[in-house]
Amino acid sequence: MKFNKILFVIMLHLIMLSACAGAAPTAAPSTSKLNVVATTTLVGDVVRQVGGDAIQLTVLLPAGVDPHRFEPIPQDAARLAEADLIVANGAGLEEFLDRLLESAAGDAMVIYASEGIALMESVEEHHDEGEEAHEGEEEHSHESGDPHVWMDPNLVQVWVDNIEQALSKQDPANNSIYKENAEAYRKQLTDLDAWARQQVEQVPPANRRLVTDHKSLGYFAARYGFEQVGAVIPSVTSLAESSAQELAALEDAIRTQGVKAVFVGVSVNPSLAQRIAEDTGVQLVPIYTGSLSESDGPAGSYLDFMRYNVRAIVNALK
Repeated sequence: MKFNKILFVIMLHLIMLSACAGAAPTAAPSTSKLNVVATTTLVGDVVRQVGGDAIQLTVLLPAGVDPHRFEPIPQDAARLAEADLIVANGAGLEEFLDRLLESAAGDAMVIYASEGIALMESVEEHHDEGEEAHEGEEEHSHESGDPHVWMDPNLVQVWVDNIEQALSKQDPANNSIYKENAEAYRKQLTDLDAWARQQVEQVPPANRRLVTDHKSLGYFAARYGFEQVGAVIPSVTSLAESSAQELAALEDAIRTQGVKAVFVGVSVNPSLAQRIAEDTGVQLVPIYTGSLSESDGPAGSYLDFMRYNVRAIVNALK
């Protein structure tokens, strides 16, 4: 009798263990997010504002890197291959992107945030007559126009529209999140523009003359009533070069027009701009042009980027 009782207890334990082992685990809800890759830190920040926690974001270019000079690595092609959505500035800025997309061989949706913006014409100045390009040297004409549209926050509103539409198309389940985030960010951009216009009022009209390291402030000048007197590199890309005659003409223009400062992007080599500033006796003022700073720096977001630049320009010229 005692043996039968022990046997019963053993069988009962075996049945319970078998039931536990065979029970199917409860499936956890899916936590996968839309995999988005942005090219520049500026584009990436706007994508982050619209996508919020609903996306997984990768930015190709590190903070502080000049997008005109960026050279991708093999890992970048792998990142694009894994993406659901790729967001670029467009307008000829990312000259590396077509080659990178070919090597990535992915099936991601690719959008250009600047699509729909009427680009400013890019009138490139050339080297001395008779000077020929070196054999094999690339020509950076930017035939599509000036790509620096982010220098006007009103044009970044177009970015927001394009990004919101793309995210919603690729991830319709989170459409309401993207819509709400986009509406909130548009309000911030509107407030930023109003603040910038107010700050610029401190600069006398006679002082609203800009000289930069390359032609990066065209949209800023058009929006806020400045004149682009010239640039150390007379091109919308920092890859171009200047002739001695062009530099001499720029120095003459600085002197004759009473230009008060030369603005140089922190992501470009300042040596030539510094020489111009020293020759003409004006300030050399660093600004952010093609990239944000690190997240804990003075231009860690697009809003901070614009505030930094507006303050730097106003303080130098007022």
